[in-house]
Amino acid sequence: MAQYPWESSYPPGVKWELDVPRTTIHQIFEESCAKYGDKPFTDFLDKVMSFRDYKEASDRAAAGFQKLGVKPGVNVGLYLPNTPHYLIAFFGVLKAGGRVVNYSPLDAARELEFKIGDSETDILVTLDVAALYPKMAAMRGKTRLKKLIVGSIADYLPWPKNWLYPLAKKKELSPWPRDDWHMSFKDLLANDGKYVPAPAPADPWDEVAILQYTGGTTGLPKAAMLTHGCVVAATLQGAAWTTPYTKAGTEKVVCVLPLFHIYALSGIMMGAVRNGNELILYPRPDIDLIIQDLTKKKPTFLPGVPTLYTAINKHPKAQGLNLKALKICMSGGAPLPVEVQQAFEKLTGATLIEGYGLTETSPTGAICPVDKSVRRVGSCGVPIVGTIIEIRDMDNPDRVLPPGKEHVGEVCIIGPQIMKGYWKKPDETAKVLFDHPGSRWKGLRTGDMGYMDADGWLYLVDRSKDLIISSGYNVYPRMIEEAVYEHPAVDECIVIGIADPYRQEAPKVFVKLKPGASLTFEELKRHLEGKIGKHEMPVALEIRPELPKTPVGKLSKKELKEEERAKAQAKAA
Repeated sequence: MAQYPWESSYPPGVKWELDVPRTTIHQIFEESCAKYGDKPFTDFLDKVMSFRDYKEASDRAAAGFQKLGVKPGVNVGLYLPNTPHYLIAFFGVLKAGGRVVNYSPLDAARELEFKIGDSETDILVTLDVAALYPKMAAMRGKTRLKKLIVGSIADYLPWPKNWLYPLAKKKELSPWPRDDWHMSFKDLLANDGKYVPAPAPADPWDEVAILQYTGGTTGLPKAAMLTHGCVVAATLQGAAWTTPYTKAGTEKVVCVLPLFHIYALSGIMMGAVRNGNELILYPRPDIDLIIQDLTKKKPTFLPGVPTLYTAINKHPKAQGLNLKALKICMSGGAPLPVEVQQAFEKLTGATLIEGYGLTETSPTGAICPVDKSVRRVGSCGVPIVGTIIEIRDMDNPDRVLPPGKEHVGEVCIIGPQIMKGYWKKPDETAKVLFDHPGSRWKGLRTGDMGYMDADGWLYLVDRSKDLIISSGYNVYPRMIEEAVYEHPAVDECIVIGIADPYRQEAPKVFVKLKPGASLTFEELKRHLEGKIGKHEMPVALEIRPELPKTPVGKLSKKELKEEERAKAQAKAA
């Protein structure tokens, strides 16, 4: 007999109960390497590497890291796009006993500087590309960073691409000095691969494996402490959901979403590890190459964000292609427009499902069933296996609201995939984590508003108060506002998200100027360069004589959001 109403919507043979072994992320990887051996694990720009290749390379990385002092309690930064370097370094760090700190290539210089200090990163891995290396090299002397390990994309390209790459891409590369502060990725791996295995943790849910940065209410990022236990649980949850529709060791998975993001790390990379599947790695979202590979390499699983499916729908070469190899496509990171979903399914014949989660849930909380016959328009799905979702009263968080559209409250997620807490922020942790009387697992207050129907389907009404989700990335208005305020012409500033035809949502800046001052949109963008990431760059500026305020004098975003919403509705009409 079903314990929860949502179980009636589960795929055939999938049960809500989830047995999570007390193991580590790298142990899951080791077991798959032993099981799948010579099967392909990655295809990186036509260079195919097997599970065995990664086993041997990550062993050497672990030995190399240990020679640099990596051990339990030591944090190693990864500042990398989707290349084999990321996977080798990721598992190498964990095997050596260290923790991984994910850095986004989109981060501005000031954000990198903050994260290095906050996360206590002394060793970091990057590439010799102009978009990455100079920004991290600038941290020398300004931060605690003691060793920068530098790889090259040519390290893992097939011949003759590996020979031609430095010549063809010379303008995109960045030379670096050979000194004691630097080390090549090849030198990191130049050993016999014999390392001292880190002791197995007494409790995998207590042992932090990854520091994954997300936004902070203070305007500074905060790192979610993702443990071995919660990431392993998330991996098994995803595997359980898709097992009826996939076959281990045979699937090909598109990996264009960045591995430094928890959706790709846990949902895509670790899913492929667990199931022995092949990852088709893309260092950047090249839509022309993806379209080509959809027919050439015939992937069966395409995870993405709504903007990816929008781009495929609109691509002239996508029409008429045979994309029948695709089985399941998964959208996350931002709400999936129904029209995008329907157009994509009509184009490909594949099923496109949606999920909902956060960095703090490693990442999934709710997910739609693959079976289209049980689909409910407007819902982001039902709680994934092993997970309870409750809607709680915002004014009385201990009160669970009954089902129904009229009972909107805060979405709370309880399950084994919940983070341990925020790194060095016990007060922030206490605000969002709570004990649940009916579960051994912690509960998370998401800050998102929604309701559940009587059958356990979750409907989101609003996201966290100010969060903007642009192309699947979290954009935090407070960080943009602080950078805007540094311009001498700005007196007051508000940043909100507005509708965007491609990114779904993008930042817009409203400014009140100081007396006699002037400011153009181009001047503002030049001012913001280097202070915020490219994904955070505003798409519009509006100068106003006054900005709306609350009765107590605080700047108010509500009125501006309502105005922009009305403009969008009028334009659509």
